[in-house]
Amino acid sequence: MRTTISLCLAAAAALSLSACDAPGAGGTRDSIRAVGSSTVYPFAKVVAENFARSHADFKSPLIESTGTGGGIALFCAGVGPTTPDIANASRRMKKSEFETCQANGVEDVIELQVGLDGIAFASAQGGIMMNLTPEIVYKAIAAQPYGEEQTAKTWADVDPSLPTEPILVYGPPSTSGTRDALKELVLEVGCDANPAMEQIKEGDEDRHAQICTEVRSDGAYVDQGEQDNLIVQKIGNNPKAVGVFGYSYLEENAGKVQGLPMNGVEPTYENISSFRYPGARPLYIYVKKAHLDAIPGLKEFIAEWTRSWGKDGPLAKIGLVPSPEDAMAENLEAATQYTAMTGDELE
Repeated sequence: MRTTISLCLAAAAALSLSACDAPGAGGTRDSIRAVGSSTVYPFAKVVAENFARSHADFKSPLIESTGTGGGIALFCAGVGPTTPDIANASRRMKKSEFETCQANGVEDVIELQVGLDGIAFASAQGGIMMNLTPEIVYKAIAAQPYGEEQTAKTWADVDPSLPTEPILVYGPPSTSGTRDALKELVLEVGCDANPAMEQIKEGDEDRHAQICTEVRSDGAYVDQGEQDNLIVQKIGNNPKAVGVFGYSYLEENAGKVQGLPMNGVEPTYENISSFRYPGARPLYIYVKKAHLDAIPGLKEFIAEWTRSWGKDGPLAKIGLVPSPEDAMAENLEAATQYTAMTGDELE
């Protein structure tokens, strides 16, 4: 059935999916659909709005905030009008996800790094201020720091130089790419500062992952779903709380919240672009090559991304940090040549 749908999509080039009446194709669609990361969502919305203004002959794209993991799962479910054309991601696709795509007939996937972001730790303006480190964050919010019982109630319990305020961190859920990046860029780094953790990793990777990335569930870390703006509101109303979200939300709400330094480095545009800030990360979109000629405007929408992600582009004005020039050139080529991934570049 996958083959039938793929052929049907190709046959519908430059028209709509009305020709796709293969079993399971699920009707027609003549507008672009993108799902995924809440961090990429505001950037994708701006690209969609600019696309709609400059391409009145195409319908406005539908952009949904489902979280990176959930978006990639929808994207990789198959080919056809009932599946999205694009997955927005605040982390790179995993090899296991790519293999799921392949197994479900999503054989050609175009990966585009659209820019950089940072995992910002923040508090209310005038609220709690700390110089964090990956080790401090890990000890504060890990379910079992270094495999031991979590006993820290205040930040001072973690490090005597920190305030004697209760640990309260509002952060992303397990389905979020921001949570994945938090694990990889901060929690695992803090965990592996203990030499014993490296030994555990060599002997039992699953146990290592559990110890290093599982967050506490006793109320000190509060999952706020995929709405990063809700985290901004929560810490804005509580000067003793800390929030974790994408840098763009920090910049957008600069009058309400303040960034907390990590390893003495502030979460700023310059520090993220240079990767000096430990929480810097790339952002991606994944495009289904089989849909390029079948979904009206999809090629033009990709071109709109390439016109938007530069240093002087509209996305930089709302907090996207442009990729380094060599990476931008490489991704521009992939966006214009529609180069599909091989999967070898993934982990």
